[in-house]
Amino acid sequence: MRAIEIQEPGRPPVPVERDAPEAVRGETLIKVTAAPVTPLDLLCASGTSYFGRPRTPYVPGVQGVGTVEGEPVWFATSAGMAPGDGSMAEVARVPEGSLVRLPSGVDPVAIAALGLSAIAAHQALTWRGELVAGEQVLVLGAGGVVGQAAVQLARLAGARRVVAGARSAAARERAELAGADAVVTLDTEDVAELAARFAAVADGPIDLVLDPLFGVPAAAAARTLRPGGRLVNLGSSASETCPIDSATLRGKSLRLLGYTNNELTPEQRAASLTLISEQVLLGNLSVTHESLPLREAEEAWRRQREGTATGRIVLIP
Repeated sequence: MRAIEIQEPGRPPVPVERDAPEAVRGETLIKVTAAPVTPLDLLCASGTSYFGRPRTPYVPGVQGVGTVEGEPVWFATSAGMAPGDGSMAEVARVPEGSLVRLPSGVDPVAIAALGLSAIAAHQALTWRGELVAGEQVLVLGAGGVVGQAAVQLARLAGARRVVAGARSAAARERAELAGADAVVTLDTEDVAELAARFAAVADGPIDLVLDPLFGVPAAAAARTLRPGGRLVNLGSSASETCPIDSATLRGKSLRLLGYTNNELTPEQRAASLTLISEQVLLGNLSVTHESLPLREAEEAWRRQREGTATGRIVLIP
């Protein structure tokens, strides 16, 4: 079968021919139809992540979409985090418990592009953020895949207004296309200035902030929260540290909450994926993406690493 391999940590994947995996008890063989290239894939393959140096060679791909006996499924793997292979091959073997059945007719590339990023957005908004219909939400990093999904999912959950923050012109355009009511440019390191920009376009104090950035944007967003407001952090794309002042935290009794997909139960993950796939079918949920053949994985890898991809890149075996 066709596949790609990480043969040395820190190096791009290479196309290879492999023997197809054989079925074993408790696991399922999946004919892969779409495998996204994500930041987590590159982190795992770098050999410098908190998962440790991966055992090589291995097939990367922490998630994918495929079919089992002709029926569509989404699946997750531990490729790069534990010994074993992932989704970037014609056939993948995964534990039965990692499968989520998908509705017939759903676009596999669209689901692959959303995948774990949309699951994170949904659960961070609802499970950790406790979003209530009628609340006002601020989504940071709204031009990224998590952010685009969060803008749409917040609206679907009943948010009355969704404010977005994004840095580049292209990212701001993606946030607008996702349906944000207002988009703020994140091009300053001045916390007070950025907080004033958020306040200027918000309809009163913010109830919930979804934050995949941390750093100055999170500190500014915290200043816009109402008393008892919540900020859910699920990433550090801007910085590993954040200059939130104590007076803001104490004065408003704010709640700062961490989020990781690793804490989800299989049932939570499946519930999110089911909702996501239903909304894709209804035309209510999508993120910017493109597809490339598996043989162009090295190019996809490079663009993801350099940040030059226009959206999520999905490989087609």
